[in-house]
Amino acid sequence: MDTAVTSTPKPVALITGASRGLGAAIARELAPTHDLLLGARSADSLRPILDELPGATGWPVELTDYRAVAAASASIARLDVLVHNAGIADLGTIAESSVDQWRNTLEANLIAVAELTRVLLPALRAADGHVVLINSGAGLRAHAGWASYAASKFGLRAFGDALRLEEQSLRVTSIHPGRIDTDMQREIRAHEGRDYRAEDFLTASTVAAAVRNAVDTPRDAHPTEIVLRPF
Repeated sequence: MDTAVTSTPKPVALITGASRGLGAAIARELAPTHDLLLGARSADSLRPILDELPGATGWPVELTDYRAVAAASASIARLDVLVHNAGIADLGTIAESSVDQWRNTLEANLIAVAELTRVLLPALRAADGHVVLINSGAGLRAHAGWASYAASKFGLRAFGDALRLEEQSLRVTSIHPGRIDTDMQREIRAHEGRDYRAEDFLTASTVAAAVRNAVDTPRDAHPTEIVLRPF
């Protein structure tokens, strides 16, 4: 007698800011074992990573457009992994800062994260899912010239702590990497007027591997915080 073989569906992972840099590296890490939804501001920006990972699905949405976020999330009934990687780094001293800089940084790095998580809570609960917050060393210690960015990342850490307590069926991991060799890092070094040496920084693939390790941690453990520094 023939026995029907049924395959178990892959877990689903949504990665924001997945078009390049760290987000694309995380997508590469999770692609063998997950069905991927790859987020970015535009469909055009996702084309290179979707060409590289043809099994993935693009999820283009502006994360600070909350009506668009709700509409794009409506069809997600189950979500095993949510990686919040998208963010901005608008640097400058407090004296040089503006209300718009503070508002834009907090909006992109904290408020949009909180709202996307809130909208996706039913899907995360259905899977006993895992929320991974890509934070920063600046979320543990502020530095001169980084006030608005650090404030957003300190807030992101607090958000993760609260989410972990409130949604006890979910795992919530805050990852705090030091500086990573990415296009954003090149822009930061240029802003600081300093030379760029890739070997001084973490690689995106190393940080992506830490995300993968957190996701793969057996269910009897809860990886709450991971701190990485360049060696």
